[in-house]
Amino acid sequence: MPRLAPIDLDQLSPEQRAVADAIISGPRGGLRGPFEAWLRSPQLADRGQKLGEYCRFGTSLPRDLSEFAILLTGKHWRAQFEFWAHARLARDAGLPEDIIEAVRTGAAPEFRDEAQRAVHALVSEYFATNRVSEPTYRLAIAELGESGVVDLVGVVGYYCLVSMTLNVFDVGLPAGQPEPLP
Repeated sequence: MPRLAPIDLDQLSPEQRAVADAIISGPRGGLRGPFEAWLRSPQLADRGQKLGEYCRFGTSLPRDLSEFAILLTGKHWRAQFEFWAHARLARDAGLPEDIIEAVRTGAAPEFRDEAQRAVHALVSEYFATNRVSEPTYRLAIAELGESGVVDLVGVVGYYCLVSMTLNVFDVGLPAGQPEPLP
């Protein structure tokens, strides 16, 4: 059960209204996931949604690799809503179903290319050790370039914030949807 009551959109402060309107009229099209929680702090909501818009829609990473990183992050934090929402987006972006399922269950994915291997290695190694080894870093740079690695770190960092928000405030799945993560 969510820990925060739904926000009454007719009772928003001017600051909250400006942020809510920016989110609703932007590429997301609605207030889902962490945004209702964040609206309780309009400045955080504004800055967070702008960073999120870049991380989701504007990075140098191909969409399938970005969604792969988001799924790895959601899995790490066991953020059910995050994984549920981005599994669909990952499919739409062309990430193979067997890779999505491997992330969901914790199995070793079968990669189609070295870029997928690099994303998996960097994100998984960082979550396991809080560091990235030189060989993993070199693979990521070779496959993604410097700006790609910076964007990958940004995507993962942003979705750590999203996952924490979803977990702390117990943001649930839509009615009737089963939790995807074991």
